[in-house]
Amino acid sequence: MKSNEDEKKHIINAENKVRRLKIFYLHMALYIVVVALISLNFYVMEDGPYTGNITALNSIVLVLWTLFISIHAWSVFRRRSLFKKSWEDKKTEEFLKEKEEETTIWE
Repeated sequence: MKSNEDEKKHIINAENKVRRLKIFYLHMALYIVVVALISLNFYVMEDGPYTGNITALNSIVLVLWTLFISIHAWSVFRRRSLFKKSWEDKKTEEFLKEKEEETTIWE
């Protein structure tokens, strides 16, 4: 019975991780769209009585949203390492093979 319950817990944890990752990717896509629109607004903005206020508001939105998306990314990816041990081992083997090929060419 315990193995069945453990299996269910693992499935639920995996589903939660996938859901959190999906929400982060949607958040990132929306962030990219909004940054593009705000950048376009900076580019085409004409001088007017409220230009300074609009620029300040856009800048505040960019800074705060960048902060929030950074915190969101940290919460989603905090337990993942950038370079896994298997990747390191694979790269080490590749460099060793390159070294062997270099030495065999000149011998």
